[in-house]
Order: sequence, then structure tokens, then C-alpha cells
Amino acid sequence: MIQNIKAVFFDMDGVLYDSMPNHEYTWIESFKTIGIDFPSEEAYLNEGRTGHSTIRNAIKKYLNREATIEEENRIYEFKTNLMQRRPKAPILPYMQELHKHLRSEGIDIFVVTGSRQPSLINKLADDFDVAAENIVSAKDVKQGKPHPEPYLIALDRSGFDAKNCIVVENAPLGVESAKAAGLYTVAVNTGKLNGKVLLDAGADHLCHTTKELFDLLTQSMHLK
Repeated sequence: MIQNIKAVFFDMDGVLYDSMPNHEYTWIESFKTIGIDFPSEEAYLNEGRTGHSTIRNAIKKYLNREATIEEENRIYEFKTNLMQRRPKAPILPYMQELHKHLRSEGIDIFVVTGSRQPSLINKLADDFDVAAENIVSAKDVKQGKPHPEPYLIALDRSGFDAKNCIVVENAPLGVESAKAAGLYTVAVNTGKLNGKVLLDAGADHLCHTTKELFDLLTQSMHLK
């Protein structure tokens, strides 16, 4: 385990909020509009990509052609509208308590997400006391996860060395992004994927529940 942690970078969907079931449903329904039977597991495998990148990849994979800009915008708008009508995603257990503990230890907190959904991003300040400048979302990057850019931006904003920061992710693409940025990465498996997928993506440590994650970051790791 690394020592002298100064900042923790959290993914949002599936780490802070149990929002992946909503993403799963809305991706499946959105791709039906162009005749794609999108497997539920794909929502988790693609988690972390920007929405437009997910659309381009799916059209290339299942329709064997390139997406048009009009298609990308139409499908993403359809998904956004569906998300706004979905049930409120609950906060995952122990995550608010973990944030409070980290802050009490003087640890800075950042959120790095491939989402640009205002329904979740705008709640981060109220639910987790995360300042706007500590949120890196799809609107801040040119290349989303698995490219390292999102975590490199967070690292730059933090002002700390990579050796003093850790990442908490729940998706293989997010793990790949964090590791490509040179960051120690803890995976928490809150979705449908086999935990081995996260380890194969490069995760340094795997937690099977958010309770395990809470215990790890409050008891096992050396915060100072």
C-alpha cells in the first residue's frame, strides 16, 4: 500500500451512486431506436467512456459502419431524456462516511467521471461537498476513459505527485485510464462484471463491496 496519501480521485457512477442500473436501462432503450440489441453487460464494460464515444463504438461494432454526428446527438439526447425520468440513484453505502473521514484526515477529494449528466453532477456538492473545480467530467476532456487524460487533469488540479494520490474505480475502462496516468488504483466491484475483469484491467487492489472499500481506506492504508 502506498503511504502519505494527499488526494483520492473517485469515479462517480457505480462508486458514489448506485446509478449503473439506470445507465444500463437507458443505453439499452436508446440503442433500440436504431435497431441495436445492446447487451446489458456492455453498459458496464463501456462505463467511463463519454456518451458520444459509447455511441460511436456501438454503431461500429453492431452495425459495422461509422456513426453520423446527427445520430450521436439524437441518441445521446434520447438517453439524457430517459435518464431524467429514471428513479433517483441512491448513494452507495458508506461513501458519505468515507468522504467525511478522508476530509477529517486532510485528504483532498476529486470526482472524475465520464458523465455529463447534470442530474448527478449537480448533486455532488450537496451529497459529498465536492467543489466544482474538483470535478472532472466529460465536458472537460477531449479524450475520455480509457485514455489517461481525465485522471491527468485531476492530478494537475490537485497539485500533488502521482505517488501521493489514489483512484477508486468500478469499471475496467476507468481502471485502465487511472493506471495509464500512473496512479495507484483501488477497484470496487459494485456492478455485474466478474471482479477478475477489474484486476485484468490493472487494478492494484479489489474490494467486493463499498464496506470493504471503507475499511481499506480508513484502517488499512497509511493516510499520513
